[in-house]
Amino acid sequence: MISLQPITIADHTFLSISVELPKTNLLMITNEIGYIMCGALDVALLNEKLKDRKVIAGRAVGVKTIEELLEAPLESVTYEAENLGITKGTIGRDALLAMI
Repeated sequence: MISLQPITIADHTFLSISVELPKTNLLMITNEIGYIMCGALDVALLNEKLKDRKVIAGRAVGVKTIEELLEAPLESVTYEAENLGITKGTIGRDALLAMI
C-alpha cells in the first residue's frame, strides 16, 4: 500500500510518503526543495554518481514510521544539504525546515 499525506511543520506543508513492502517500509517526507528518507536512501550515490543533480536530501536509519522519521537524527546527508546547514545529526523536522 502507498500512503500520501500532507503534514504541516511550523506552518509549512510537506508531503509524507509511505510505501509498505514485504518486510520493510519506505518512508519519505518532501517539499519542492528536498527530502528526508529512511535508510533505503543511498546518499553516496547521490553525492558521487548523481552529484550534478545537486539533490538536497538526508537519511535516517532505524525509523519505522513518518513520526519517527521527523524526530530521528539524520545519519547522512548530501553535499547540497550541507550547503543549507543540514548536517549529520540534524533532526528530521529541523532538516525539513532548513529546506524552506
